Amino acid sequence: GVFALLQAYAFLQYLRDRLTKQEFQTLFFLGVSLAAGIVFLSVIYLTYTGYIAPWSGRFYSLWDTGYAKIHIPIIASVSEHQPTTWVSFFFDLHILVCTFPAGLWFCIKNINDERVFVALYAISAVYFAGVMVRLMLTLTPVVCMLSAIAFSNVFERYLGDDMKRENPPIEDSSDEDDKRNPGNLYDKAGKVRKHVSEQEKTEEGLGPNIKNIVTMLMLMLLMMFAVHCTWVTSNAYSSPSVVLASYNHDGTRNILDDFREAYYWLRQNTDEHARVMSWWDYGYQIAGMANRTTLVDNNTWNNSHIALVGKAMSSNESAAYEIMRSLDVDYVLIIFGGVIGYSGDDINKFLWMVRIAEGEHPKDIRVSGNVQRKTEVFLEEYCISVCLSLLFFFFKLLCCCFSGSAYYSGGKSLLLIAILFEKCVMGCFPRTVGVQRPLAQFLSIFMVLTAGFSDTTSEHWLVRIYKVKQLDNRETLDHKPRVTNIVPKQKYLSKK
Repeated sequence: GVFALLQAYAFLQYLRDRLTKQEFQTLFFLGVSLAAGIVFLSVIYLTYTGYIAPWSGRFYSLWDTGYAKIHIPIIASVSEHQPTTWVSFFFDLHILVCTFPAGLWFCIKNINDERVFVALYAISAVYFAGVMVRLMLTLTPVVCMLSAIAFSNVFERYLGDDMKRENPPIEDSSDEDDKRNPGNLYDKAGKVRKHVSEQEKTEEGLGPNIKNIVTMLMLMLLMMFAVHCTWVTSNAYSSPSVVLASYNHDGTRNILDDFREAYYWLRQNTDEHARVMSWWDYGYQIAGMANRTTLVDNNTWNNSHIALVGKAMSSNESAAYEIMRSLDVDYVLIIFGGVIGYSGDDINKFLWMVRIAEGEHPKDIRVSGNVQRKTEVFLEEYCISVCLSLLFFFFKLLCCCFSGSAYYSGGKSLLLIAILFEKCVMGCFPRTVGVQRPLAQFLSIFMVLTAGFSDTTSEHWLVRIYKVKQLDNRETLDHKPRVTNIVPKQKYLSKK
C-alpha cells in the first residue's frame, strides 16, 4: 500500500513537470472523480454480492441517534453507546473543555492547510463524541493539542518580553525572497505574510502585576488539572469491574468482592457442564472466572438469542420455565442491589430486556404492558399483579424475603415466617422497587420457598444464584386404595 502511494505521488510529480498548471488541475480533478466513482460502485457491488458486510446499526446510530432504540435495542442498551452527558465531558477533560474552543479560535485566526485539518478534525470529533460516550477517545487527542495551543499563546503573551515586541527583529534575505516570489509562501505555516494593518499594529505593554496574576491563575488551573487526572486514572480507570470499592464517611474503603465470590462458588459447586443463564453483561465474566457455559455474553452479535433470554426474564413462571428447559439451563444468576443500594443491578436493565424481547417476540412480549407514560417501568402499586407474574420480579422478591439471613436454605422454620412478617408489616423492601406488597401476595411465594427452592447468595447480597428444578425421571402414579374381598371383622357381641 505504501509503495503504491509512493509510485502515485511520483507520477503526479512527473505530470506536474510536463503539464501546465491548468492542465494539471483539470487532469487531477478528473482522475480523483473517476477513482472515487469506481471505488463507490465497487463497494456497492461487493456489498450486494455479500463479499463485504453492510453497514451495521452502530454506523447508522451515529447519524440518527434514535435509530438503534427503535430498530436494534441491543445497541442502545449498551452504556458505551449512550449519548455523552456534560458531566462526562468535564469528568474526562476537566478544564480543557474551556480551553479547547480558545485553541480552535487561535487556529482559525491564523489559518493554513495544516490548521484546516486540525479544525475539521476537532469539529467532527466533537459531534461524534456527543453521539456516543465511547467516542470520547477520538476527541481527547485534538482537545489536548488545541488546549496546548491556547495555553501556549497565553504564556507567550504574559511571560514574553515587551521590548522584543516593540523592536521586532530585522527580516533576513529569505523573507525578502518570499516577498518577491509569493508562491514560496504556499503551505508553510511559519511564513505566512501578515497584512499591512497587522504589521503596523503595535502592542501595548502589560504591567508586571497583571502578568503575575494571569500566570499564577494558569498554573493553578494546570495543577488542578493534573490532580484531577491522577484521581480519575487511579479511581475510575484503574479498578477492575469485577471488584467494586466504596468509601465510608470517615474515608475508609470497603471492598465488595461479591462477583468473584459467586463465580468461585459456581466453579467449585456446580457440574463442569452446567449452563448458567444471566443477562449478557456478565457472560464473559462467568465464562472466564467460573469456567461455565453461558447462554449469552458480551459479544452481542446474536440478537435473537439475547432476546430469548430477555423473554424468559420478562415472562411468567410457566412460560419462562419452558424456555429454560428448552435451553437446558441449570442455574440462573441475578444481580440484586436492594440491600446495599447498588444502582447498576438487573432491575435497572429490566426495561431493555423487555424492549429487546419485543423486537424478536412481539406477540408474546409488549413494552406497553410494562411501561407507563412511555418512559417509566411499571413498579407502582396498581401494577403489582403484572410484576409478580414475571420471573424476573419473582427472583427479586425471593431476594427481598431472604435478606435477613445469608446462605439460608428454605424450610418450614419460624425464622422464615418471622422474616416474611417483618418484610410485609414494616415495609422493608428493596430500594430499587420501593413498593409495599400486602401480606396475601406473599403466601404463594411462601409455599414455593418451603418447597425447597435452592439458591446461594454472595456476602453483600449482590449476586443471587438460583437452581432450576429438574423434572422427575419417572412420572408419579396415582395409587388407588387397595380393595380386598376379605370381610372385615365385626365387633364381638356377647350373647349373655
